[in-house]
Amino acid sequence: MAEFRRKKKKICQMCAGKSVDYKDVQIINKYINEKGKIMPRRMTGACAKHQRHIACQIKYARFMALIPFVK
Repeated sequence: MAEFRRKKKKICQMCAGKSVDYKDVQIINKYINEKGKIMPRRMTGACAKHQRHIACQIKYARFMALIPFVK
């Protein structure tokens, strides 16, 4: 029988004390993939509340032309 390994649950970085702001492009780039799309919760490890906040901040940064809509 195959042994099942439990993956360690990712901790939401924003619940731990870090914040995401649309002006900080280096942090925002961690939450978008190489095509410019917003990464899902299962990949970012963010909770639902903070994933919505991250998405809003990415959209603000796109609108302010700090990051491109597509790469």
